[in-house]
Formats: sequence, C-alpha cells, structure tokens
Amino acid sequence: MMLSALIWIPLVGAILIAFWPGKLDLIGCRFLAIAIASIPLIITVILSLNFDPTNPNVQFTEYLPWITGIGLNYHLGVDGLSFPLIFLNSLLTLIAIYASSATIERSRFYYALILMLNSGVMGAFVAQDVLLFFLFFELEIIPLYFLIAIWGGAKRGYAAMKFLLYTAVSGILILTSFLGLAWLSGGSTFDYETLRSHTLPLSTQLILLAPLLIGLTIKIPIFPFHTWLPDAHVEASTPVSVLLAGVLLKLGTYGLLRFGVALFLDAWVFIAPWLATLAAISALYGASCAIVQKDMKKVVAYSSIAHMGYILLAAAAATRLSITAATFQMVSHGLISALLFLLVGVVYKKTGSRDVDFLRGLLNPQRGLPITGSLMILGVMASAGIPGMVGFIAEFLVFRGSFPIFPVQTLLCLVGSGLTAVYFLLMVNRVFFGRLTPELAQLPRVLWSERIPAFILSMGIVVLGLQPHWMVRWNEPQVAVLLTGKPDIAVVMQQWREGKLFK
Repeated sequence: MMLSALIWIPLVGAILIAFWPGKLDLIGCRFLAIAIASIPLIITVILSLNFDPTNPNVQFTEYLPWITGIGLNYHLGVDGLSFPLIFLNSLLTLIAIYASSATIERSRFYYALILMLNSGVMGAFVAQDVLLFFLFFELEIIPLYFLIAIWGGAKRGYAAMKFLLYTAVSGILILTSFLGLAWLSGGSTFDYETLRSHTLPLSTQLILLAPLLIGLTIKIPIFPFHTWLPDAHVEASTPVSVLLAGVLLKLGTYGLLRFGVALFLDAWVFIAPWLATLAAISALYGASCAIVQKDMKKVVAYSSIAHMGYILLAAAAATRLSITAATFQMVSHGLISALLFLLVGVVYKKTGSRDVDFLRGLLNPQRGLPITGSLMILGVMASAGIPGMVGFIAEFLVFRGSFPIFPVQTLLCLVGSGLTAVYFLLMVNRVFFGRLTPELAQLPRVLWSERIPAFILSMGIVVLGLQPHWMVRWNEPQVAVLLTGKPDIAVVMQQWREGKLFK
C-alpha cells in the first residue's frame, strides 16, 4: 500500500487544503502544504531502504481490478528505472512548496494544485498499466495549466494555453498508440508486462511507434516540438519552473524508455538513426539559442532543450550503458535545472530583473549576492560537465554508451555539450562579475532560509558526482531485463552500414 500512499496522500492533502473548514491563514496553509509534501519523501526514503537493487523485477506491487470491461486495472509497481524519478519528484515537490512566496495570493488553490501535480506525476511513474499511465499523464496537465495561467507573468495566458494545446496533442497521440497496441495484442488488457510478452510484426510496430514517439517528443520536448517550453518557463513562477524542468519533462523521457524501447524495440532499431540525428539537432539548436538569449530564465530553458537531446541520443543507442546513462541524465538534469531556476528566481526577486545586459557585479561580497553567485557558478559548472559533479558523470555515460552505435551524432552532441560552457559562462560573466551598477547598490539580503533549497540541491549534485554508483546500481539489473532477447542495435546498424540489412 505504500505506492498508493505516494499517490493518494498528496491528492487527499490537496483536497484538505482546498476545503479546509474555517479560516486558514497564509502561514498555516504553507506549513500544512510542507507537512503533506514531506510525507511522500519520507515514504520514498523508507522504500529505498527496502528496495533490492539486485532484483530486476517490479517491486512493492499492488493490483486491484478496476474497469475490467476495457482491461484497465489499478496495477502499481516500481523498479530501477522508475525509482530514482520517484525520489526526484518527492524531493523537488517539497522544495517547490518551500521556495514559494509566503504571501502568495490564493494560497489554498496554489498549494492544492502543486500537491495534485505531485500525485499525477507519481502515479505515472509507478503505473504498471499503460492506460493507467496515460490517465496519470493527463492528470498533471490540469494543475500545471492553472499554475501558469494564474500565478505566471504578463503573458501567462498565452503560455498556459500553448502548453495546454501542445500537451493535449501529445496525449492524443500517446493514447492512440496504446489503444492500437492493446487491440492488436488481443484487446483484453492494458497490462504492461502482458503487452511486452506479445510480439507484433515489424510493420505494425512501426505504425504504432510513430504516434507514441511524436507524443513523447512533444512532452520532452525535442526540436521542432519545443516552442511551448521557453514560453512556459519565462511566464511560470520560480517553483513551477523547478517542477516543470526538474520532473515534468521526465515523463516524456521516461516514456521513451519504458514504452518506446521496451514495447517496440524490434522497430526501434530501424528508426534509431533518425532519432539520434534528431537528438543531435535538438542539442545543437538548444545550445545555439541559449547563447543569444538576454533573459536568464530563457538561457536555462533552452539549455534544458539541449540536455534533453542527450537523453534521446542515449535512448536511440539502446545499449545497456546508454539506457543506464539516460536514467542518470534524467536525475542529473532534474537536480541541476532545479538549482539554476531557483537561483535565477532569487536574482529576480532581489533585483527585479533577469536581463543579462542590465545586471552586473552581483558577486560583490559587500553589496551583491555573493553566495547566490557562488551557487550559480557551481550549477553552471555541473551543467557544463565539470568532473566531480553529477553532470560530468551523466554526459560521460551518455556519450560513452552512444558513441559505438552513433559516432557522428555523438560527436555533434559533444559539440553541444561544449557550447554549454559558452552560454553559461557568458551569462555568469555578465551578471555576476564586473562592477556593481549604481542601480543595484542597495540589494536586499538573501536570507538563509531562502538558501536552504539551493544548498540541498548542490549537495545532491556533488554527492552523486562523487558516488554515481549509489544511483547506477538501482537500474542496471532492470536495464538488462529491458533489453534481454531483443535485437542488438549495434549488429543491426553494422548491417545497415554495409547494405546487408534487407538482403
């Protein structure tokens, strides 16, 4: 029942906050939201102590027949592929609530939506029924739309509607693929393992894989389906950007591995070269766009697009090392992007601006934001892949696992990784170094309570950078099972290069 608790405690908590009898002041509402969000994190820690990383099978399973007429069952479970993301979701939800303004308007509705968002994402990560995954996948759209539309910036309506339309199309395409898969596999169940056991003809797999891939690349997002993300990040508040970049984008990349690779790997090897090429284009495009941005938030947003390309590259290669690397990169990007968005939020709160042409000298030890600047430097170093931090391990594993299969695309992604240092160094140099401008001479001090979330994320970035095995060991056995009995993409690619594939 612990997996159900991860889903239903935040959802019941959201209802409790929204319909709390009597008056609930801002402080009480925030405290209650923090207390409720702490419970899933505690449960996740308990689960981690009982999780067997050597067991490749699904653990802590729960099964309850639900709508048997259409083959939908309440089937939950967790394995090495989903467990790190469950932990990430629990941690970042608590951080997002803690980092929210204590005086936020309509606080009841705001905190209820964040808890509902946590519930939907958690359900998607633990669902062992593809239709159940889709229901939770759709559930998170509603709270995120309102979080952007109500508490966003000047163009929040436009950004929220654009997000809603893109995600709605994504959901329709994913549902189409799942319905077709269940129907062609017998039509009696949507159970994940049952569907995996069915072997469909290659042509059928290709037809079903196409809408699934488009739907997931919209959610990730990957070029050219990326345009909703920068608008959503710029208009969203800082805590919402933390959740959007840190967790919600991972629903798309998780779907690539869980459903794209696992359910359609026979077809995957044929489209893998195109996916790897698309990954390289997206990585270079995101990095190039980040270089020319003047808004700090847009720099981080386009950086996310580039780093999502690395995950697509690793998924396309579909080797044991690259799939392990893709999961590690998801966690790495979640921690780093959350840290960067938090720090950009602090800069905006204290200076009233995110314009890199206006901000100067914020690293000034007397009148600037020296600790914030130091943490920002740590974050951009991690994103740029400096050794000793989680970003280096993640990107090294991605490139090492993908290079034997797609050497050209991997080298292009390496160029994108190099550009990460360029655009982040440009941003840091302009904003934090130099002389503090007179307009910024009397900045409000950053309280230690405002620094706690950034310190927690920084600690995670360094610890996993020094001890990556603590996370890698969780999903290595599961990745081996995921690829067992499937065609070796390296062999197929060699046959393709030699022109022997269709002979």
